[in-house]
Formats: sequence, structure tokens, C-alpha cells
Amino acid sequence: MISRFSLYTTTVITLLLLTFSCSKLEKNEEGIVKVNKNGIPIMQPSHEEMPKLSADYINDKKYGVSRYFEKTWSEKNDNVAFLVAKNGQIIYENYMGFANKRTNEVISKDMPLHIASVSKVLTSTAILMLIDAKMLSLDQKVNTIITNFPYPDVTIQTLLNHRSGMKNYAYFTYENNNWDKHKTLTNEDIVTLMVEKEIPLETKTDTHFSYCNTNYAMLALVIEKITGLSYPEAMKEMIFSPLGMKDTFVFDITKDRDLIAPSYKGNNMEIGIDYLDGIYGDKNIYSTPRDLLKFDNARYAPFFLNPELIKKIYTGYSHESKGIRNYGLGVRMIEWEKGEPFYYHNGWWHGNTSCFITLRKERVSIIVLSNKFTKKTYQTKKLASLFGDYPFKLDDDGEE
Repeated sequence: MISRFSLYTTTVITLLLLTFSCSKLEKNEEGIVKVNKNGIPIMQPSHEEMPKLSADYINDKKYGVSRYFEKTWSEKNDNVAFLVAKNGQIIYENYMGFANKRTNEVISKDMPLHIASVSKVLTSTAILMLIDAKMLSLDQKVNTIITNFPYPDVTIQTLLNHRSGMKNYAYFTYENNNWDKHKTLTNEDIVTLMVEKEIPLETKTDTHFSYCNTNYAMLALVIEKITGLSYPEAMKEMIFSPLGMKDTFVFDITKDRDLIAPSYKGNNMEIGIDYLDGIYGDKNIYSTPRDLLKFDNARYAPFFLNPELIKKIYTGYSHESKGIRNYGLGVRMIEWEKGEPFYYHNGWWHGNTSCFITLRKERVSIIVLSNKFTKKTYQTKKLASLFGDYPFKLDDDGEE
């Protein structure tokens, strides 16, 4: 595993040189979009000069974060990759446990772990970049892109904000022997099954919020149709390589199954690969906290997206039920009557859990990955109270 990813470094540096030597700036109505030689938009690293954190500030925040980490991730058999940063500057990071118990490989800053549904944040970013480049629109019907797509009212936006009304592919492929579980399911297979098995919508489109992995599996297909590249290639070309995310990749079940860090149940039993592990877009990105920090920083770069589109990302679209929780375009949010809105995304796939928190006002990134199932990952939101006006309680015992 390590040897494979060490080879990535040289390859990525070469790709970076090629990418930027073959890229150009193109102007559209809203601003500037950076595209490569094939006309595909590419993400730009943030070169903004942010205020350097003082030693006193770093020490103060590091003390609070480290105490939380030590009390939360206190068991010797915990597996975790953990990072907190402000203005792109790392305040605290810690890596512990096994990436692979069979080979005794440990989790380190360079070890890619499955980020589960945090993959949706990156998939949505690629879609929004294509929208910003005028290659796609939010209100575009999905069946104008995926021609055999069976639901005529579903748009790109209702995929992004989980209001399409579609059923979860993990359920309808399992039911009624709709799929042979000995065969790997693909994103294209999902569409074929929806057509051939006449899978109905769960709810009428754009009437209810229903978190559904099928939405982002379809968005991956949209990326493929629009760019002419496979989803793994498109994500590498648009995001991973330009940002220098050298330890980030999309899992390929035909090549990578013996090379990745496996996941584990809470009792340390390894969880194997199954027929759903060929689907990407909703999951299946492997990354590190440091690479995800590069990604989060880049979303502040000038001309990342036009301001109106950025505003739409952080707007809640589901108000049919009163509450503080909502979903934007590839981001979860909590909106209180008082205090700052809280933007994040969690993930869970097999034994992998993940938490990606972006405090936009304070420009703080909090990133936690684990390849051993635990709910501790999701408790990380408590750390937001150390940096801003967020109503989470972090007392001396690290409990709410």
C-alpha cells in the first residue's frame, strides 16, 4: 500500500506541471474560470495571504483541542486521523492506530483512508465548477444528460440537495433479487435497474428532503457525461492534481481492493468488500486530513466560483419540517436563531467514519477520519465552540 502511494508523488508533480502549463483563464459573465487545455474547469490553490496565527493563539487553541482529543480518543486500539487548522495553518493534528492490522501498517499523515460520504462534498464541488463554467445548470433536467434516466422532473439541484425523491440504490438493488449480489454494481447499472425494474420514486420530486446516496451516484455519471472522462479521472484532473492532493484518489474495485486500508468493526473484525463498493460519487474517495485541508482552503480562493453560486451552496432548501437542521448543495448545516450557522458533512461506510467541518466565518477546518467504526468521529462538532459562537458545550470532561 505504501509503495503504491509513494509512486503517486512523482506522477502528481508531473501532472501538476502539465496541468498548469496547459491551463488558461477564460472569462464568463460572472468572472474568471480556470480551465485546462480540454476546456474542463480546474480548481485553484488558495494563494491568499492570511494573517499568521500568533504563538499565543496557537498554544491556547492547541491546549483545548489536544485535551479534547486525549479524552475522546483515549483507547489504545482507536484508529484515527485528526486535524484542526485555522487560516490554512495547522493548530493540532494526531494520527494513531492501524491502517491495516494484517500488515501492521499504521495511520500517518500520508495514509489515505476512506472518507465515506464526505466524498459528496468533493463531488458537489466538481458539479458546481461545471455549472460555473456554463457546461451545466442547476435547473437542468437530469434526463437531458443521462438519456435513459427515468424521472423527468429531477434536476441537478434536486440531486445536490437531496430532494429528488429517488430511492436508495442500496435498498432497491437488494430487494426482490433485483441484482445478483455476486456481481459488482456500477453507477450505470443503477440507472438500468431503475428503468428495467420500474423503480418508483419514494416521494414526488422537490417536495421532501430525503438523504439518498443515489443522488450523488447520479451526479458522478453527470460529471462523466459532461467532461467525457471517467469520474476518477475527472476528479483527479479537476481537483486532486491541481491542488496537490497527492494522497487522494477514487477507489477502483478492479485494481485497488488489495492495496487500500481496510475498515473494521468496533470489535476490530475486518469488513470486506461487497457488491456496492463499485459505486462512486456518494462515497469511495480515499484521502487524508492534510489533503482535505488543501481542498477546504481552495474553496476560499478568488474565482473559485462566482459569489451567487457560493451563496447557493450554503442556503438550506428543505423547510417543510420545522427544525434547525438543513441541507444546502453538498453540505449539511445547522441554523440556530442565534449564533453562526454550522456547516459540516459526516460520513459512514462499512467501518469507515468521517467528519468534515468548515467554520467559514472563522476559517477553521476540522477533519476527522477513522477506518474503525466509532461514533466518536461525530462528536467532533463540540470543538467549534472553541473558535466561535456555536452552542456546543465543551466542559472539562469533553462532554456536552
